[in-house]
Amino acid sequence: MSFEPEPKLRVLFVCMGNICRSPLAEMLFRHYVQALGLEGRVRCDSAGTGNWHVGEPPCEGTLTTARRLGLRWEGVRARQIGPRDFDEFDYILAMDRENLAALERLLRAYRVRPRGKIDLLLAYAPHVGTDEVPDPYFDGRHEEVYVYIDEGVRAFLRHLLAERPNELGLTSEEAQSALRRLEALRARP
Repeated sequence: MSFEPEPKLRVLFVCMGNICRSPLAEMLFRHYVQALGLEGRVRCDSAGTGNWHVGEPPCEGTLTTARRLGLRWEGVRARQIGPRDFDEFDYILAMDRENLAALERLLRAYRVRPRGKIDLLLAYAPHVGTDEVPDPYFDGRHEEVYVYIDEGVRAFLRHLLAERPNELGLTSEEAQSALRRLEALRARP
């Protein structure tokens, strides 16, 4: 019987319906975590603030982008954020201000306190010039959204490796090595 230790860090990506932006962020983050050899140290998931698409796979535009990038989406299904998520995740990263506000309303409605930090994904990537990832659900701008999410995910990982390596259970030297490898990686074919 093998024992797998609990991950040191848990990250949840959140958008409205959990079929476009947040599942792509989950897939990209998982891709980079695996490429950096951090999969036992980090767990990620995604959820929506609404329940319209619960149980559905990511939308076709997100799957097309994922296929092009060689990302894995097995098991990625839409779900709605629940009270336990606020206690389980160290970082809950929203795609836009509307969903950030919805998370704050849910905190009050569920009468829970978050375990960790709730923030916008693009707060970690000020260089992109916006703090919101646009929603491609109605306009189909999935490639543009990919660029924003990829920048946000990579910037968030940079933040963790440079500023919070202890949250990943890494020494400074291990974190610096992972940072160098991250800079060489891209989720592009």
